[in-house]
Amino acid sequence: MSARLPQLKAQELIRVLERLEFVVRRQSGSHIILKHPTSKRIISIPIHAGDIKRGLLFGILKQAGISEEKFREMLH
Repeated sequence: MSARLPQLKAQELIRVLERLEFVVRRQSGSHIILKHPTSKRIISIPIHAGDIKRGLLFGILKQAGISEEKFREMLH
C-alpha cells in the first residue's frame, strides 16, 4: 500500500505542474489556469488560504493525466 499524498499549498502544486511542462496561461479570479503545450490539457488550480485537500488533488492529477507515482517523483 502506498503512502498518502501530502497536502500542498496551491503555489507548491503549481511549481510541480510547471516542472511537468504545464504553463500558467491566465488567472480568473482566485483560480490559476494552466495549460500543457503538447497534450493541450487545461487545469484550474484554486488559490485560497490553506492547503489543497487530497480529494481535490486527486481530481487535479486525473485532469492533468499524471499518475501518483510521477507526481511523487516531481515533488522531490
